[in-house]
Amino acid sequence: MKAMKRTTLATLINAALFSAAAGSSFSSIAAEQQGPAAKDNSLEVIQITARKRVENAQEVPVAVSALQGDGLEAYSSAGMDIRFMNAKIPSLSIESSFGRSFPRFYVRGLGNTDFDLNASQPVSLVVDEVVQENAILKGFPVFDVARVEVLRGPQGTLFGRNTPAGLVKFDTVKPSQEFEGYGSVSYGSRGAVDFEGAVGGGLTDRLSTRVSLLWQEKDDYIDNRAPGFEQEDVLGGYSEKAARVQFLYEGDDFTGLFNYHLRDLDGTPIAFRANAIKAGSNDLVDNFEHDVVYHDAASRATQQVESQGASLKLEWDVNDFYTLTSISAWESAEIYSRADIDGGYGAAFLPEMGPGVIPFPSESADGIPDQDQYTQELRLSSNFAGDFNYQVGVFYFDEALTIENFSYDTYGAQPGILNGYVIQQQDTEAWAVFGSADYTLTDDLKVTVGLRYSDDEKEFSANRTQSPVGGGALILTENPSDDHVSWDISTNYKVSDDINWYARVANSFRAPSIQGRILFGNEVTIAESETVTSFETGIKSDILDGRGRVNAAVFYYTMDDQQLTAVGGGANFNRLVNADETTGYGFEVDTQWVLTDNLNATFNLSYNNTELKDDTLAVDVCAQCIVTNPVNNSGQAILDGNSLPHAPEWISNLTLSYMRPMGEGDFFTYADVSYRSEINYFLYESVEFEGKPLTEVGLRAGYTWYQGDNEYEVSAFVRNMFDEQQAIGAIDFNNNTAMVNEERYIGAEFKVSFF
Repeated sequence: MKAMKRTTLATLINAALFSAAAGSSFSSIAAEQQGPAAKDNSLEVIQITARKRVENAQEVPVAVSALQGDGLEAYSSAGMDIRFMNAKIPSLSIESSFGRSFPRFYVRGLGNTDFDLNASQPVSLVVDEVVQENAILKGFPVFDVARVEVLRGPQGTLFGRNTPAGLVKFDTVKPSQEFEGYGSVSYGSRGAVDFEGAVGGGLTDRLSTRVSLLWQEKDDYIDNRAPGFEQEDVLGGYSEKAARVQFLYEGDDFTGLFNYHLRDLDGTPIAFRANAIKAGSNDLVDNFEHDVVYHDAASRATQQVESQGASLKLEWDVNDFYTLTSISAWESAEIYSRADIDGGYGAAFLPEMGPGVIPFPSESADGIPDQDQYTQELRLSSNFAGDFNYQVGVFYFDEALTIENFSYDTYGAQPGILNGYVIQQQDTEAWAVFGSADYTLTDDLKVTVGLRYSDDEKEFSANRTQSPVGGGALILTENPSDDHVSWDISTNYKVSDDINWYARVANSFRAPSIQGRILFGNEVTIAESETVTSFETGIKSDILDGRGRVNAAVFYYTMDDQQLTAVGGGANFNRLVNADETTGYGFEVDTQWVLTDNLNATFNLSYNNTELKDDTLAVDVCAQCIVTNPVNNSGQAILDGNSLPHAPEWISNLTLSYMRPMGEGDFFTYADVSYRSEINYFLYESVEFEGKPLTEVGLRAGYTWYQGDNEYEVSAFVRNMFDEQQAIGAIDFNNNTAMVNEERYIGAEFKVSFF
């Protein structure tokens, strides 16, 4: 990664932080975040844009959950990255083998475990109406966000690229004419500091702006106790800075919104822990210590991420009947991540090793020296007063991506010297035309039909000719392409003023994927397009005179030629395969309650059953674990009948929010409990690599008071209150290496807001 680029980016962010800090006060994000219950003790109407129009969430025929207000603020406490949403919303789980970068999303059991930097995912992330395709872009920090929406089931008509499982959608707080802002600073465990703030208002009577800032730091706290490599406080820390600047112009019939954002992360990767899983069980080893590792390459571990992007949204009201919208965007990312992959020291063929058996040392790195993504969307929406409305549009996507893979000698005269190198180049071009129409058949019945034609093409090369040793010169190229017609049909029936019933059938696809990590092999693998057809029905209801809300859905889907990643097994590489058929079914319940004038609650529950149906599909297995699948003559595990990896059957979340007047202000508490059932880390099933159920508890309590035009808040909080620690991921090609969830975090925060 170029030092000049890093210095320039860091300077820009530091300048933005200083400018905002000098701008006096700050404020709260929005009125909707000041409490979960409205002042009339009924639940607020949640407005969402799941179908690219502002609509009441209760009237949209899509399984969608929104996260905002106190819940969003409490969950993201403690300097958490985007993984804070794991198990907080029905059927949604998130994990990462990189740490604070490269999150992997799973909805209704569908996701992708691939860790290579060109991996595509069946769950799309859209931020301010711009798709974030590369997994590094998906790790952008969450701050000054008004609302998160999770759309479950295929979303291929309006959103298009790689959405057969669903969509996660972030809407940041936009500029307004009102002068407002907020600032918060917290301090917590392991010397963690978290600063977040925003300030904005009108520059003229038509032009407004908003500047949003984030600065998070945490000290290295993990000690390395490998013999001969002892070092204190070598892993676990990070320094992250991010900024967003927006300008909004509002004319009589025209609005224009410009958004520029950037990120700079300098830290260490997630800690890999050799043989941390006890052989013959899925327990962590006795006397496990979260703040200790035994690495021979810890001193060289690093993770550096830079990203930036800009978008321009232009919107014209064409007379009273149409709105024309154009969204032009550019995103760019760079990363270099290097780690001790085997998680231990030494090897079986060396004088010493540990902890446990280390067949061979493995130190590797992955990097993106250059990534640029350009997108353009143009759509026309009708605003008729009658029974019929529609929107049509075109979409264009272009990405140029360069990936570097490195492997290193851990021992010898020069430990850490490069001994393997592969460069991958992937250029993707895609375009689509789409349309959606709503028709009100009766006062109570509405039908929506959507259609999208997509064309996707990739040009790929993997080049090992510059590798300093081993493997021989090799250049491999591929050029997969495909097109597809996605569609959906939904109905929404108004059973009563407070109950809506909906049904939806949808079809979508994910374009071919490529895996070219040839450090340890001579094959580029391609997964052909996967297609999914989903059936779901549900109700959305407001009950108890607006003091209760119960939404429920049941679903069934079949996926043909699902793209799967055989991670590890034989060596430290990935192999893409297609499963003949995958089925999934389940249900989701999402509820909100005003229990008393002072106490609110939410409860959600989801069940997902997934099954691979392919009696010919088999993959390589772990080096030291006990495989419970049947194996073929080649020693490979037969996958027929297995559930999907990182696909918990049960996800549940409960929150309680209490507020009451006290003195000149309000005392508040917010508690949450999240649960996900056991998961498989890999496509095959084994004793050691079945993740245990995970329950985490959070609590936030504080006091809010007003002085003049400002609102002040002090609070204390704890995440993972009972310090439940267990493996949440693993590496199987060498030993029973585990990745462990975050330990208990305790902190305090001060926040000031003005309106």
